[in-house]
Amino acid sequence: MLQAINPSTGQPLEAFPSISTDELATRVEAAAEAFRDWRKQGFAQRAAVLEAVAARMDKDEERLALLMTDEMGKPIKEARAEVQKAAWCARHYAEHAEQYLAPIDLPSDATHSYVQHLPLGPVLGILPWNAPFWLAFRFCAPALMAGNTCLMKHDPHVPACAAAIAGLFIEAGAPANIFQNLPLENPDVEAAIRHPKVRAVSFTGSSAAGARVAAIAAAEIKPVVLELGGSDPAIVLADANLDEAADTLVLSRTINAGQSCIAAKRIIVEAPVYESMVEKLGERLAALTVGNPRDEQNQVGPIARPDLRDNLARQVERTIASGARCLMGGEALSGDGYYYPVTLLADVDTSMAAACEETFGPVAVVMKAASLDAALAIANDTEYGLAAALWCAPERAESLASEVAREIEAGQVAVNGIVKTDPRLPSGGIKRSGLGRELGPHGILEFVNAQQVWVGPKT
Repeated sequence: MLQAINPSTGQPLEAFPSISTDELATRVEAAAEAFRDWRKQGFAQRAAVLEAVAARMDKDEERLALLMTDEMGKPIKEARAEVQKAAWCARHYAEHAEQYLAPIDLPSDATHSYVQHLPLGPVLGILPWNAPFWLAFRFCAPALMAGNTCLMKHDPHVPACAAAIAGLFIEAGAPANIFQNLPLENPDVEAAIRHPKVRAVSFTGSSAAGARVAAIAAAEIKPVVLELGGSDPAIVLADANLDEAADTLVLSRTINAGQSCIAAKRIIVEAPVYESMVEKLGERLAALTVGNPRDEQNQVGPIARPDLRDNLARQVERTIASGARCLMGGEALSGDGYYYPVTLLADVDTSMAAACEETFGPVAVVMKAASLDAALAIANDTEYGLAAALWCAPERAESLASEVAREIEAGQVAVNGIVKTDPRLPSGGIKRSGLGRELGPHGILEFVNAQQVWVGPKT
């Protein structure tokens, strides 16, 4: 059984039965059979399905949002926004997939030579709990528009969200079995990856779990996209607009109770404005309210699971013991649910736990750098390479984007703005933050056969 626990109360919610290995095989076979017809549908027919699913999300926004709020603690306003973003992703690929996948003419000794982009077959998506709807559609919208069918193995802690996502396709009248839910226990995922009719794998989660998924997929010679952890740096230079930077970085660090791979986890501030920036961050963090995520007035909800909260507390305690200043929070809250207070740690260095490990919670870590070069060295001193931010004077933004972004070891860099995922732009990491890209034109090209076609006679 897949048992969801409400992190606001610690009380169990509805349990959902997991499927057997025989039922898993049946669903994979059904996805392979559905692929035979779905791959032949034109872009307009596929787009109509995605548009209908997006319309169902619009109509059911409140119900779907509350599922997230109850199962993983996302504040209700953020949950509504996530449903809207998932619908946007579906519509984006419905509109742009044909352009992204257009054949490319390439000169050769042929009369005509080109590359066309063909679907692979059933694609398995293995998803985490922290953005149940967005991550599902980030996976499935491009895969489906490319002509693949989708098998979704969602996190066991959000089974109602998973069932609702699959239900949207049924309610929208989608062709049978082009999108299926696989309510599996985690130990059974390997069988799904190894099934010969699963042709590719998309995984979002921890670096450790991603390494295991990648090893299994490689053994089966299957393409895999990995979106893994991050310890994202945000560099604040002395000429930056500190108020705008503080507003944005506080939002980045505390949205979804800080449980985001692309949150600003290490705020690296140039020395002349360091104390001022720490003060501005503290003022804004102190104004946030932690509490029941169903309450519209609360900006920060609970941590999704008790083990995650305990690990966060351990990281903070070790960082303080190593010499960091704790200016706010720092101790788990008592009472029902898995709440952790908004926390501000200053004078953190690269040896401390909160700087060298990924922190998944509302903990802002501030580090001092003597110069831009020193800030870049700190930013890159991590095993991760997911995303980064740079704050500077607006008149320098374009030049620093071209000069400095290339020195940052990360898959995406935001200059004077929040790091975010956007259906129009590719997203992904390097180093232990992942392989491949999702979203944008790059994301839809991950799960296609880039087939070369040579048409004679030879010229």
